[in-house]
Formats: sequence, C-alpha cells, structure tokens
Amino acid sequence: MSTPLLSARTYNQNHVPRKYTPGKRRLSIYWTWSYPWEAQRDLAVMDNRFSTFTEVRKVLWPNYETPEWMAAQFLQGIAGTLELFHRSALNFQRLAEEATGHPVAVFQRIDQAGYKLPIDERILDDTDTLLVFGLDHLLAEEEAWPQEIAAINNWLRREGTCLMLAPHHDVGFTDDTAQRQMEYIHHGDALVPRQQRFSQYTRSLIKGLEVPVWNEWGLHPAVVKDTKQIAPLTPFRDFDRKGLLKNVDTLSLHPHLPHYALTKDAGPGVQVLARQPIDLERPHPFTRAGNTEFNCLLWLPPGEQHAGDIVMTDSTHFTVLFGVSESIENFWRNLATMK
Repeated sequence: MSTPLLSARTYNQNHVPRKYTPGKRRLSIYWTWSYPWEAQRDLAVMDNRFSTFTEVRKVLWPNYETPEWMAAQFLQGIAGTLELFHRSALNFQRLAEEATGHPVAVFQRIDQAGYKLPIDERILDDTDTLLVFGLDHLLAEEEAWPQEIAAINNWLRREGTCLMLAPHHDVGFTDDTAQRQMEYIHHGDALVPRQQRFSQYTRSLIKGLEVPVWNEWGLHPAVVKDTKQIAPLTPFRDFDRKGLLKNVDTLSLHPHLPHYALTKDAGPGVQVLARQPIDLERPHPFTRAGNTEFNCLLWLPPGEQHAGDIVMTDSTHFTVLFGVSESIENFWRNLATMK
C-alpha cells in the first residue's frame, strides 16, 4: 500500500483570514520569539540560548540520524531546533483542524524572513482562541507594546474568545552556582544550560493584562514507579466548567516545566485546574521549601474585565517532542472545541 502524500507546504505568504462559523473555533498560534535573534546567538555562550540541532542529535543519538535530518535536508544550527519546535506542533494543528473545520494559523513575532508582526487586528479579527507560546529568552527583551495590550483587552471583550498564555520555564535565575547546579541535576536535561530564562514577552503581557500569575522554576514531573510514564495530574474538576480536563489524566513529560505561581493579589479570579506532582528523588529549592506539586493548568473565567476566557499551561504540552498520548490529544480537543 502506498503512503498517501501530505499536503503541499507554503511559506512566507500573507495570512488568508478564516470566515466565522458558529460553534467552530478558529485557533491561532503566536510564537513570541524573534527567530533571527534566537537563531543567531553566539554558540560560544553557554547560557540563555537554544541548543543547535547538532547538539540535539548528539544528546539524543541515534534518534535523528536518518537522512531527513542531515545537513543536506535540515538546518543544523539553532535554526534547526526552532524548526523542530514548529514541526512538533503539527499533530496538534491537524487535530484542531479536524475538530473545528478551520486550519490553525501560525504567526511569529519576528519570522525567518525578518517580518515583525505584533498582536493586532490582523491576528485577532479571525481568531477565537489565541495560543501565545512564550519561547523568547529574557535577554532578547521582547516586550508587548501598549497597542498590543489594548488590542487584546478589546478582543477579550468579545464573548467566546480564549487567550492561552504559555510562559515557559525560568531555570537558574540566581547567581548562586550551587543552586544552578541543583536545578540542572533536578531536571536532568543535558540540552538545557544552567541558566535558561524564558518569556519576557509573555511576562509583559501578563503584567499589561493584570493577570496575577508568574512563571517560576523548571520542575521535573514525577513518574509512575518503575516506569518512564508521567505521574497523573492532581485535578480540580469541580472548577473545570469548560471541560478542559475531560478524559485528561496526564500531560507531557517535559523535564523542566514552569510553576505558575499565584501572586498575593490573585484572589478568586484565578482557578487552579490541575497540579503536577514533582520528582522528589532529585532535590530542588522548590521542593526543599516543602512543595510536592506545581501549578500546571490555570483558568481565569470571564468577569468584569473580560468576556473571554484566559487559560495558562505550558506550550510543550502542544508538541510531540516529549511524547503524545490519548490524554494529551483529549486535552487538545477539549481546548479546540471549548464552549
């Protein structure tokens, strides 16, 4: 039996707006990075950069040793790793399109061709669910413009909208090298340096939108004893009025997930929908302070400030780089079809 051909791929073209269909969400992904800034980082600098794809191949050997990943066909520098992120989200995009009937639009703050695209009506007018993937390093100093914050606030006044904020981890934020080493040993990922601080752009959105949450640490989830399977979530289903956790028991076994800490003024406007048990066998400052779980899925329901929903979870749960399961696919479908 012959393998069916995949659809032809297009690149570097203007977005074609999607028509509104009652009851069918239009999803858009917004990668917050400047692709050129991230891809051209000095490789002699160890911290606060993505790995090159050659480093990925070396650490994960022999996973990427087939011809399609070689230099003749795939980028070997940091750009290759960024493209790997793009490719890893295709499964989610396909599932969401099947569930909604609309293709998922994918945008970048500054793309490979150098075009800068702030979040404005060009993105928001034909989007019902916007997923903001916060994978820009703090050093890039990406900041949401006041016009962007105003545009998102105005968009969130439209009923049925959903903003998913996904700030990534903040590993090694201290000058204390002993703590950095403890964090490194805890997460155990040789591709992550002793300091890797993400999500300046998303943090500026969080401040501008007055979301009382902050991304902290990079924590390794617990696994089921004697397996490599992630431990089940601790869900709070009574608060899950949107059904995000329907038939969802686990998320992705990403080795360094952020804790979404509630600020002192959070109040009842933020609902923690799920926490993730932490690997307690390897010490970490967060667990030494008495914590055994971290906040991994939050929901800010509509209120006086916005008619739409705000959801928070990590962007790696929408990729296949760290495994995909029926539970994760259920989570994707729940978000894509959220009422």
